[in-house]
Amino acid sequence: MLAAMPQPPSAASRDEPVIRDRGDACPGALRLHGADDGFLARVRIPGGLLTAAQAAVLGLAADRFGDGHLELTSRGNVQLRGLADGCGAGLAELLDAAGLLPAPSHERVRNIVATPLSGLEGTARPDVLPWARELDRLLCASMRATALSGRFLFAFDDGRGDVAALGPDVTVLAVPDGRALVRLGRAPDAVELAAPDAARAALLAAEYFLDAADAAGNRAWRVSELPPEHALDAGEFSVRLGAAGIAAVCAPAVAWPYAPPPRPWGPGVGDRAALCVLPPLGRLTSEQWRVLVQAAERGNGELRITPWRTVILPWAGARMPIDGLGRIERAGLVLAPDSAWESVTACTGRPGCAKSLADVRADARAVVELAQGRLPVHWSGCERRCGHPRGTDWVDVVATAGDGYELSVPGRAVQRLPTVPELAVILADARNVQNVQNDPRVSEDAVKK
Repeated sequence: MLAAMPQPPSAASRDEPVIRDRGDACPGALRLHGADDGFLARVRIPGGLLTAAQAAVLGLAADRFGDGHLELTSRGNVQLRGLADGCGAGLAELLDAAGLLPAPSHERVRNIVATPLSGLEGTARPDVLPWARELDRLLCASMRATALSGRFLFAFDDGRGDVAALGPDVTVLAVPDGRALVRLGRAPDAVELAAPDAARAALLAAEYFLDAADAAGNRAWRVSELPPEHALDAGEFSVRLGAAGIAAVCAPAVAWPYAPPPRPWGPGVGDRAALCVLPPLGRLTSEQWRVLVQAAERGNGELRITPWRTVILPWAGARMPIDGLGRIERAGLVLAPDSAWESVTACTGRPGCAKSLADVRADARAVVELAQGRLPVHWSGCERRCGHPRGTDWVDVVATAGDGYELSVPGRAVQRLPTVPELAVILADARNVQNVQNDPRVSEDAVKK
């Protein structure tokens, strides 16, 4: 049984209440989303794991069909923007040839995150990436799984508590002695079972949710949206697992561990063999992307996209010449901790989003060096706050009509700021407000029409 461990910061949320007035419009690689700057494709990357060859294909797709940029999402996926009308068939053919569309009918439900450093730091913790890959295989073979929304999230955590803190619908947490815990939503209880059964148990958990959602009739997309009378129960889940041949026991009132996201690092930081690269605002040009692909080829041939919009390059730090590391930094990518870009996020903003009232990315860049602080800050072009951090402990900067912003932080009154230069000083003060715990957990990306 998992011992008591440090808990993550408070999970109270500023999220808006769920309003289900339409079907799930979450984009995919085949269902493209129309935006002001063209169509958008979201390519699911289960576990965040890409081979260098697959990553190269994504860069090619950005140049051939899109605006030459790639965006990292808060679920470790990759978005292509500025896609031309009618490019869908060509894009799908290119992605399919690279193994990025193993099951077209399932491509939007392959939302699986995993501890990015799993398997890279010795044998103290199990490598959960094989568990994530096994779930992906099971998902793609299950017709029932096609009923999941494009927002349902699975997480495989190696025991440190990083991706478990992202509010997944199904969390698999590795524990000692070859065991694993499976949690449904944010329930305090879990079930404990043998680690080899973890992936199949995760699929059965999703099927349990679908049964409950059907019974509730409320078109729930996430476990948290089920009404109380249809809430998932660990005891019932353990019975379902037993019927499927999986031995499981209830683990009541589990104390879940918590670990912050990996920070950027290059050589000489913690003596690590891997690199952790931070692209500012999670957006890269295809040229920057190719720099990372080449670095991955010098490592073990893979890239790991994290839910915090960074990229892990296993073994690249140990095998790359100093000039190669310099090339990453000269490309405008961050390798050092304490960068001004850490914990700074933004929605798409103008000109890509019709609802945005400002070019929030440009404004964030204009003040990033002057507005550093320990609290995360998220820039939003409108009140929807797409992609904002989870929890309450972040600085909220929202564009308003008239080229101004509203700034809010827990414990302080909302401030209305007419100009970006004026915003820089006040934002720096807000990011360093005392007596507020940093909560680096991020929400799922949102694309709303």
